Amino acid sequence: MNLQKMFEMQAELDRRIIKEKGLEGRDLLPGLILALQVELAECANEWRGFKFWSKDQQPCTEKEIQCDLCMGTGDENYERVAEDAEGSGGHEYIKCEECNGEGTTGTKNPLLEEYVDCLHFFLSIGNTIGVKEYVPIKLLTLTNDITGFFNSIFRLIGKWDRIFLFLEHEKYHVAMYQFLQLGEVLGFTPEQIEQAYTEKNAVNHKRQQEGY
Repeated sequence: MNLQKMFEMQAELDRRIIKEKGLEGRDLLPGLILALQVELAECANEWRGFKFWSKDQQPCTEKEIQCDLCMGTGDENYERVAEDAEGSGGHEYIKCEECNGEGTTGTKNPLLEEYVDCLHFFLSIGNTIGVKEYVPIKLLTLTNDITGFFNSIFRLIGKWDRIFLFLEHEKYHVAMYQFLQLGEVLGFTPEQIEQAYTEKNAVNHKRQQEGY
């Protein structure tokens, strides 16, 4: 996994966002840290393994992608269905070309998507505080328990101090190391993570282009 390349890709996206949203001179670090915590919680939610109160504790690794053209109906003329219900009629079924009438356009991995969203903010924070290169710093005690990994990363991020992060990057590298280890125990390969990040980076650029 080429982390250096991803740091650069993220920096390019961040520069675009800052310019297009008029954020020059703003201190974005607090928001980035909060966003990382939110995404980490969403990642844990897709993993589901901590939900001892639920019968469904299996990771959400496959979900159908709803077709945007027909909104999952398989019918490009789906908006006219409401008219039929009102008695005005006139609905003509038009088979959706995008999904061939299936209503879905494939599957996605929500757990991997949320993990990559976390990586997005890890990289942004690293670029913001001036990290030039990732330096693996391993904790003395390291758990293979996934719940333990999530809790450990939350604790590490919770101890981040803005001034200290700019002056000394050790706390950042420790949290990043734990996060990358989390990806491994979740079953992701470096190739999967890099590909998913690259794809999401392209989506984020497209969103900016479309006025997200």
